[in-house]
Amino acid sequence: MAGLGNFSELMKQAQRMQRDMGKVQEELKDRYVEAAAGDDAVKVVCSGAGEIIKIEISPEAVDKTDMSLLEDLVLAAVNAGLKKAEDLRHAELAKVTGGMNLPGLF
Repeated sequence: MAGLGNFSELMKQAQRMQRDMGKVQEELKDRYVEAAAGDDAVKVVCSGAGEIIKIEISPEAVDKTDMSLLEDLVLAAVNAGLKKAEDLRHAELAKVTGGMNLPGLF
């Protein structure tokens, strides 16, 4: 029955990893990244959980005759912010998993 001891230890490690990952994911809700587009004309703040927290648009970025430029800047800033949040999430979860890429966790 020596194999059962190894299995039991493996299950304990998996439970610890799951608990630690839950803790990291909870902490990521309170960690923020910032991204910008158009020489800081549009700034976005995202949480590590991938939520957009804030969008700042400088008055100089608003040109009523060319709203498509502003739309493009907002889209670029949001995408950059979400990418930074994803990178942060991956880096923090990799610390828990020891760098293992576990399908369905990221």
